[in-house]
Amino acid sequence: MEELHDAILCYLPARAAGASPMNTRLPDESATRGVAVVTGASSGIGEATARVLAAAGFSVVAGARRKDRLDRLADEIGCLALALDVADHLSVESFCAEVPEVRVLVNNAGGAQGLDSVGDAADSDWMTMYESNVLGTVRMTRALLPKLEASGDGHIVIVTSIAGFEVYPGGGGYTAAKHAESAVARTLRMELLGMPIRVTDIAPGMVETEFSVVRFRGDAERARKVYEGMQPLEAADVADCVLWAITRPSHVNVDKIVVMPRQQAGARLVAAPHPRERQWGKAP
Repeated sequence: MEELHDAILCYLPARAAGASPMNTRLPDESATRGVAVVTGASSGIGEATARVLAAAGFSVVAGARRKDRLDRLADEIGCLALALDVADHLSVESFCAEVPEVRVLVNNAGGAQGLDSVGDAADSDWMTMYESNVLGTVRMTRALLPKLEASGDGHIVIVTSIAGFEVYPGGGGYTAAKHAESAVARTLRMELLGMPIRVTDIAPGMVETEFSVVRFRGDAERARKVYEGMQPLEAADVADCVLWAITRPSHVNVDKIVVMPRQQAGARLVAAPHPRERQWGKAP
């Protein structure tokens, strides 16, 4: 098991200039949109989501593994570091016990390991993907569900992937995990019907983050080639989708958002820029 995910407890609006970033006091809820928990927030979609929600007036609780990156986030938006590992139920329980109230939960932690075929699959890679993508989401949701209900206007956002409804060679472990995570989202939507909790599944296509670097075990050059010749989404594009979904009127449930680059139409269908666009400088 990897070391505990480090987390940041971010209570916003942002602190005044010169104030200590280690303020553990919740702000006056009348001045904010409520507390939002974001997992996997040290980089990529999670970090972008934490920033966007904080700027929009949410009190953000952001969890991730890498303490150095979280410290930099803390310096910018005023946070307190906590410990969290979504693959460890005791860590999840400890983390959630530090959050007295919550209105929004963004389950973003996850990732892929390798591109092995099913015939060459490593059990450890499949277990890692299932633990982080599926059980991590289940653990965080289960632990915070009573507080989400108590808020009177809860919202669970699960960042899945188009891999949650598509498959491709070499992606068996990841697509299996994301299919399961998408099933959790659909099941929650039914089970919470009639309760003051909304559920949204956000399924991005290609997003240029550290996703491919992690999948290829640190091979940055191989990861770079994944996006070569096209313009992928940025993490902020997905964060905008999260913000839009959770700021709809309370009676509006955005069940699913599928968001891809213009040049992508499926997991294995990516187009190079049109020659005319290259000529006029519109292509990446």
